Amino acid sequence: MTNSTAIDDADSPVVPENTVRGDGERGSDFARLSRRIAQAGLLDRRFGYYAVRLGLVAAAFVGGWVAFFALGDSWYQLLVAVFLAVVFAQIGLVAHDLAHRQVFRSRRSSEIAGLVAGNLAIGMSYGWWMDKHTRHHANPNHEDHDPDVNPDFLVWSREQAAESKGLPRFLGRWQAFLFFPLLTLEGFNLHVSSVRALRRPTMRHRAVEASLLAVHAVLYVGALFAVLSPGKAVVFLLVHQAIFGVYLGCTFAPNHKGMPMLRGEDKLDFLRRQVLTSRNVRGGVVLDVVLGGLNYQIEHHLFPSMPMPNLRRAQPIVRAYCEELGVDYLESGLVSSYAQALRHLHDVGAPLRSGSPAAG
Repeated sequence: MTNSTAIDDADSPVVPENTVRGDGERGSDFARLSRRIAQAGLLDRRFGYYAVRLGLVAAAFVGGWVAFFALGDSWYQLLVAVFLAVVFAQIGLVAHDLAHRQVFRSRRSSEIAGLVAGNLAIGMSYGWWMDKHTRHHANPNHEDHDPDVNPDFLVWSREQAAESKGLPRFLGRWQAFLFFPLLTLEGFNLHVSSVRALRRPTMRHRAVEASLLAVHAVLYVGALFAVLSPGKAVVFLLVHQAIFGVYLGCTFAPNHKGMPMLRGEDKLDFLRRQVLTSRNVRGGVVLDVVLGGLNYQIEHHLFPSMPMPNLRRAQPIVRAYCEELGVDYLESGLVSSYAQALRHLHDVGAPLRSGSPAAG
């Protein structure tokens, strides 16, 4: 794994050769939109917002562990497990913003904070996740280039279903029904993938990442078994990690699942590649907090380094501009977005259920 390409490089895509529209405005479709966004001041840093947000998340993290030690060996600790699962997911969303350099101007500051939030606080390799997420942003929903649609466990298109073997072929038949139960394993998958990534010699800061992951594991597991009986400690760990995985999975699932898939030589310009493969989720300020702003997935993919609170303000500009261009802009309710994703999973698994997985 290499992190030679920073996530925020996605803000500087290769765009088509300059053109001049009838109104005299120069540049590619994305360049023209980018100028409107910049003129509105929506790429400016929001240091006050992030100071409050990081402070609240840090306070919740510390408070959760204080409650854990104060409560002692009790089954009421399962309530703490649920609370800390939500806090861990919120820290993951903060790490996401740090990786996109939404918080700090410098790469070094973002990286240090990301290592603390990802590796030390929640046991997820910041470098591994950043590399994976960079590739996703560059080619969302592209079967050959987006690691988020690799058929490791599930299949995301009928072509993948036709080529599937082993576990994906077995699970693919009923994957729509298995999707949410499988998310209970996502927290564990993040930890396992983080450790596996440490074996790659090209990983930047490998020693630091390994050390921080080890410290997290020792403190986390040590705290559970020091305070709780072995049985309660195991149940706490399972509940905590399962809910953590479901929360993260439910945060990212509505954004691209069920949207058009790209394959092979399919090529779109930057703006259409990001807009047509993404879905926004309609909701208010509470949903913004719960999903960490990722409900504005279209705006986020177009401008990854835009601070989260500015995404809501960017939405009407982006939506109106897409209407000008005749580019489909999809926004759905939360429940509807999950339904679309599950229908897509069920549809692409149909050939496997029929026993003749022909691509179609």
